[in-house]
Amino acid sequence: MVIDMQNDFGSRGGMFDLAGLDISPIQCLVPPIALLLEAARKAGLLIVYTRQEHNSDLSDAGNDDSAHRIKHRSMNIGRAVTAPDGSESMVLVRDTWNTAIVPELAPQPGDVVISKHRYSAFFETPLDAILRTRRMNTLIFVGATTSICVESTVRDATFRDYRPVVLRDCTAELIAADAARSNHEATLLAIELLFGWTAESGDVIQSLLAEAAG
Repeated sequence: MVIDMQNDFGSRGGMFDLAGLDISPIQCLVPPIALLLEAARKAGLLIVYTRQEHNSDLSDAGNDDSAHRIKHRSMNIGRAVTAPDGSESMVLVRDTWNTAIVPELAPQPGDVVISKHRYSAFFETPLDAILRTRRMNTLIFVGATTSICVESTVRDATFRDYRPVVLRDCTAELIAADAARSNHEATLLAIELLFGWTAESGDVIQSLLAEAAG
């Protein structure tokens, strides 16, 4: 489960970058996730990508007074922009540069891409049906951000009796924190206590490569 590793979140010129946020924590995820995906494909695992994106008229972003719409106004949802590649684009709008997966992690043939219009990848999407058709029961999570889209999807996965495993070094957070508070660590703690498990990508890669070799 590759959660929202898209240009709006992790690339220069994307939504978070335009909002003045430090996107380096998300950019730092790209190399370890790339290594994990390579091992996962060798082991024959299903790779599922998610993209948070909306219709160009924002008709699926909630009413004007909905929490989702209100909270995204400061992030310029739906704003027309010129992407770094020169194309005309829109913030958090599907079929644009902004919502494309970052090039280094681009989906490959056979991968599944889920378009979602809320934080959870299970909300009003075919994800649950896709996983159950394939008899999946364990989901390995990577991506961003830890406390919002990753956590929202993990919680919904737990409620549907999947077994979520979140990789600590392949998830990241942009919400400002001081020495006493970390949304990233708080989410990992909650998952470890009640919603699933956490692990390091190196351990998972080692297991996957051993399985592929076997």
